[in-house]
Amino acid sequence: MAENERLRLAIIIGSIRKGRFGHVAAEWLASRARLRPDFDVDVIDLATAWLPDVMSADPMAPRPQAVKDLAPWLEAADAFVVVTPEYNQTFPASLKNAIDWYDEEWHAKPVGFLSYGGASSGLCAVAALRQVFGEVHAVPVNETVSFHNYWERLGPDGTLAACDDWHVSARLMFDRLSWWAGVLHRARAERGYPVPQTNRQDNAPWTASGSDVSAIPSPTLSN
Repeated sequence: MAENERLRLAIIIGSIRKGRFGHVAAEWLASRARLRPDFDVDVIDLATAWLPDVMSADPMAPRPQAVKDLAPWLEAADAFVVVTPEYNQTFPASLKNAIDWYDEEWHAKPVGFLSYGGASSGLCAVAALRQVFGEVHAVPVNETVSFHNYWERLGPDGTLAACDDWHVSARLMFDRLSWWAGVLHRARAERGYPVPQTNRQDNAPWTASGSDVSAIPSPTLSN
């Protein structure tokens, strides 16, 4: 890529719960990213992506339309930031579902995190996500933005009063994502990113991450 070519950053809102804080955090983060000269920014809200929550074990099954619709946005991204709360010391099921629907769209791309919560600031969710994204051949970065007791910084009108530490953390994360995104963009363009064909079938129209293909026939219902 050219030295002055901008990178595409996708910010993914992981929670789909009613009344969630995720969209407030994501818009704050996007506003910071849009001030930079190195990023074009997309915000992807899983609550409006309508990804199915049931996945076929048949690798020949057609890709659902909602999955097809989101795929180009993920494929076009050079880097991701995942905005996540913490539920029971991990991340939302909606986020795991979204990760598992895709495969090559994540490969060799850096991933940062913005987490929010109470005492843990959502960092248990981030620790779990690092393992998951490593498994789909993404590159989690160390720098993270975390909001401790975020509700204390919400005004009556729902606006967020960010503190200086958040701005510093966001800048450091963006700097790291930009470095990795540029390096990996060039590497993908020059060399591609081959991965072992584990859990894949060459004739399948698509393969979700970790497809569970079994020789055991599915049970049928009878009267």
